[in-house]
Amino acid sequence: MFKTKLSPQQKQSLKFIFLFGIISLLADVTYEGARSISGAYLGLLGASATLVGFVAGLGELAGYGLRLISGYLADRTERYWTITIIGYFINLVAVPLLALTGSWPAAAVLIVLERVGKAIRVPPRDAMLSYASRSIGMGLGFGIHEALDQLGAMLGPLIVAAVLYSQGSYKEGFAILGIPALLALLTLTAARVTFPQPKNLESEYVEIHSHGFKNIFWIYLIGACFVAAGYADFALIAYHFQKTKLLSPVWIPISYALAMGVNGIASPFLGHFYDRRGFFILIIVTFIATFFAPLVFLGNELAGFIGVAFWAIGIGAQQSLMRAIIGNLIPHDKRGSAYGLFNFAYGVSWFFGSILLGFLYDQSRLILVIAILFLQFAALPWWFIVMKKLRK
Repeated sequence: MFKTKLSPQQKQSLKFIFLFGIISLLADVTYEGARSISGAYLGLLGASATLVGFVAGLGELAGYGLRLISGYLADRTERYWTITIIGYFINLVAVPLLALTGSWPAAAVLIVLERVGKAIRVPPRDAMLSYASRSIGMGLGFGIHEALDQLGAMLGPLIVAAVLYSQGSYKEGFAILGIPALLALLTLTAARVTFPQPKNLESEYVEIHSHGFKNIFWIYLIGACFVAAGYADFALIAYHFQKTKLLSPVWIPISYALAMGVNGIASPFLGHFYDRRGFFILIIVTFIATFFAPLVFLGNELAGFIGVAFWAIGIGAQQSLMRAIIGNLIPHDKRGSAYGLFNFAYGVSWFFGSILLGFLYDQSRLILVIAILFLQFAALPWWFIVMKKLRK
């Protein structure tokens, strides 16, 4: 994937990407470990599928919606590190506090708060990653970061599964996740000291000060919103596994770990192919990933695992390729705002989509699957338009 010899600029950029990858790895151990059981935990505390969908959707609404403000402030103040650190602190501290809850409303508040912290940190962090990724390729840079990120996302659920396997409770699982949370915050502090000005990592950019976003960005955003609205949160998948007894409680977080492992392996390759082949890679992956729905919600145990793997590939594309594409579409001075706006629209779509999908699950799993397929395929015409404009 790399040239035989890297320039000093590329070496520094890779160092920054890998360091932030370690931070994301530790952070994902924390909150993805929690997310692997959050749906099942809410169900255990008495929440219905509709409520699980509502909480998951509200969390994503907060987790994406607030990024509009965070991204704007990051561009306006250029305090990328300050905003990022505040976000990580809120994001990570909320998880071990779940061990102190005893009702689904209390747990729901912390689940949403964890997403709020992520909302604050993501736009400035992605802007900093885009500066570092320019010299090695946006797709590859975000792909490497996503791979390390998802390694943590795989380890977190496995840690929780080990706690449950040893007869521990969900609360004990949440408590043990406080350890990687602390390590992530310490590593973040070290990164801040080592790279005080990440913008200096970006070379070969033209100083463009734009007053808005071009039409191609808005068309791309419409397609992304369809994808978000029709993509089931893992909380609903975990709820399905628990309710139908398709998987035992121990195997639910393991299935999530499988998903994160597939995501981590696929992300750098998808990023590399995007750098080489362009936007069409996102269209292909979106089409393939769509078929997670019938496998997960209508299939047997084996089909469920295969469906989770398909689901993971789609999530990987959403979390790496979609971010890389924005880095290439948007000029340097508007990137934080663009990431914030993109994630705001994406999160609103995910919120209403999650409520809809949770409601449809309570009515009929077949109708749920049909709705997911329809919404995913509705994104493709918009993205074909984007691809055509990019080729021109």
